[in-house]
Amino acid sequence: MRITAVETLVLSNRQALVKISTSSGIDGWGEAVAENWARPTAATVDRMAEYLIGKDPREITRLWQVLTRGGFYRGGPIMGSAVSGIDQALWDIKGRVLNAPIHELLGGPSRDRARIYAHANTYAGPGVVRRSGSPERARELVSAGYTMLKFAPDEGPVGFIDTPAWAERFVGQVGEMRDAVGPNVDLAIDFHGRLSVPHSRRILPLLERFSLAFVEEPLRPEHSAMIGELVHASSIPIATGERLYDRWGYRGVLEAGIALVQPDLSHAGGITESFRIATQAEIYDAQVAPHCPLGPVTLAACLQVDFAVPNFFAQEQVIDVHNPSSAWLQILRNPEVLQLVDGHIPRLTGPGLGIDIDEDIVRSLVVDGPLEPGSPVWAYPDGSFAEW
Repeated sequence: MRITAVETLVLSNRQALVKISTSSGIDGWGEAVAENWARPTAATVDRMAEYLIGKDPREITRLWQVLTRGGFYRGGPIMGSAVSGIDQALWDIKGRVLNAPIHELLGGPSRDRARIYAHANTYAGPGVVRRSGSPERARELVSAGYTMLKFAPDEGPVGFIDTPAWAERFVGQVGEMRDAVGPNVDLAIDFHGRLSVPHSRRILPLLERFSLAFVEEPLRPEHSAMIGELVHASSIPIATGERLYDRWGYRGVLEAGIALVQPDLSHAGGITESFRIATQAEIYDAQVAPHCPLGPVTLAACLQVDFAVPNFFAQEQVIDVHNPSSAWLQILRNPEVLQLVDGHIPRLTGPGLGIDIDEDIVRSLVVDGPLEPGSPVWAYPDGSFAEW
């Protein structure tokens, strides 16, 4: 069996699929995209394809080593995302060749279902007051069956040390979210790296009474060396990792005592490296909650790792798996395998990723021209750049 073609299909600035074809007629799919950088990621996949053509797709580790280390320059979100999409597709092929789901090839299942959580923000339009989470959306999601929700501060930029009024307003909105869902639903907050170290030390203790499941990425990734200060400043579990791309990037934050690692399987080296990151985290009594603000291909890849590793915590998703008419699910022939059941997705049993791609629909969604921006750009009142 040999690789005969590698093709990247860009659907948006947040969705690009890789199809790897083989001489045996078995194809594999992956999702290779760094949000906002879909075209550069696709170009990197094309460059890597020059090496892959003619190789045996079943030699995943050998190919992974060359793709991640063979070009002398290595790492980062673009190369990491390109490798990730390729890696997912290679594992998909391997599972289909052996007629087994990928988690069986990673040692077999550790669980029969994976807990899923949803986002409880509503992104308001111009002129509409923004807030941290939507109690209405939260109640809808709980009614749909979710037992865990996440939301972000969404009023705008957060100051280096923001005002007492900001803190009072934000903490009040978190309280409204807790009141909306009650004590039997877990809540988490994603700060998107908007907080400074001193502001984090002021804010996190104020949130302890809400018994949050975790706070995510309070600091920007370049400040990861200081995250241990936050671990010791509050009892709230700290999660981070969506902008860390390999095991070496996780070493410091694990040694600092974070509770949850959040590798993105479309950024952090795919299934191959994310499985290793999860195993590394187990040494530090940390669990894995993979980052996944992308489509169903990445979600399926995440689930394969979730089912395999013993230290899985919860799985992010943005495709509203509780909604059969979700636009994200239209590229699947078997969307029912991602059905939400009591806040979980049952273990996937189909070969490879466990999902079947409708290639005709994928090709109908390909965008050849300019792409819409993937994320907003914020500024402080003085005009300087602010984290989104």
